[in-house]
Amino acid sequence: MSIISFIKEAGEKLFGGKEAAAATPAAPDAATLQAQADAANQTAATAITGYITAQNLSVDGLDVAFDGATGTVSVAGEAADQATKEKVVLCCGNVHGVSQVDDAMTVKEPADESTYYTVVRGDTLSGISKSQYGNANLYNKIFEANKPMLSNPDKIYPGQLLRIPAA
Repeated sequence: MSIISFIKEAGEKLFGGKEAAAATPAAPDAATLQAQADAANQTAATAITGYITAQNLSVDGLDVAFDGATGTVSVAGEAADQATKEKVVLCCGNVHGVSQVDDAMTVKEPADESTYYTVVRGDTLSGISKSQYGNANLYNKIFEANKPMLSNPDKIYPGQLLRIPAA
């Protein structure tokens, strides 16, 4: 089990926001506020689960929970391999509004973990490849390691966390 940090203001925008605020009564009681928070957290967890599924990442017993107060996603289940586990964690964390992922996942076929790299303004995959591997031409290795979340090597953004597999 590990906690992985992300930049809360970066990532996929899966959660609505203004719709829920518009329906809030003028002076809700504590029970109403808690019910609204619980509903929003469940909606966010469902959106993240849907995003993982849309990436064709299969996890036995996938369980995703979201705590909006702390910006924490908790994820559990068993992935077939280390790469799938890491991609699921990235799907959970590279979401606008998420600041950390509590990773309680296991893998059927354990392997060495990848390292992670946070994209900064001006980065390119070839530049990241040069800094991580000493060879800019190995950018495709990083691109492939982050598919299907990356659809194009030129579509990375500041704050995004990427998997960097061993050279």
